[in-house]
Amino acid sequence: MAVSGDESADDVTAEIPPVEDEVALLVADGIGVRATWGHIYGPTDFRILPGGLTVLAGSGGRGRTALLLTLAGRMKPSSGHLWAFGRVNDAHHLFRQAAIADIDEVDGIVQAIKVRDVITEQIRWSAPWYKWVRQARQADLERVCAPVFGDLALPSMDAFVEELPELTAALLRIAVANVRRPPLLVVGGVDRLTRIESARTLTSRLVALGREQTVITADVNGAYPGLGVREVISVDNLTDDEFVMLEQQERIS
Repeated sequence: MAVSGDESADDVTAEIPPVEDEVALLVADGIGVRATWGHIYGPTDFRILPGGLTVLAGSGGRGRTALLLTLAGRMKPSSGHLWAFGRVNDAHHLFRQAAIADIDEVDGIVQAIKVRDVITEQIRWSAPWYKWVRQARQADLERVCAPVFGDLALPSMDAFVEELPELTAALLRIAVANVRRPPLLVVGGVDRLTRIESARTLTSRLVALGREQTVITADVNGAYPGLGVREVISVDNLTDDEFVMLEQQERIS
């Protein structure tokens, strides 16, 4: 996706603005993204503290997806400032600090393959180029997936990805993306799951990962109560104004 830039998007080392008694890990100040064909999202402002799970509450679609990509260093703001890990608008630096998962534009998995192949490919991708990597075994599946799945059942090595339940498939994608366990993990919208119980369980697992990482996800409805989410942040300007007006009219009617 081609993205236009401007002077405000220059890489600069800067102090992270404090949030009360804590220092924010990420600070978005009027950030937005425009492509060659028009507006994608923004401007929007928010601050994310380190650790735990933060849920961005806002309408789904290309704007929210682009925002998540920006927070993981996969896109660079066209306008505004994004402080992250001691730098501002430094997408390359942020990229190295973050993993991103369950976003089709980044980690979509070819459906007609087995779980074994997905795990094997991830191990090969992470290994030095000169190292021969054998086909993944059960121990590899457990090493990669157990931190994300917790007490939930792991998928069978011989199961086809397209036949996995939606929750299992989402957790597998997160596990594969999070092998390095970087400081920041950005996960596609929890509201992608069609079953409420699956969404609650996924949120609980992200809360668990938030004990060792800063985890960010999104949900149009915010977060389910009682699951230990650190903060829910309402994010505006994720869709074109005309669509926002239509949504508001639908709520009124």
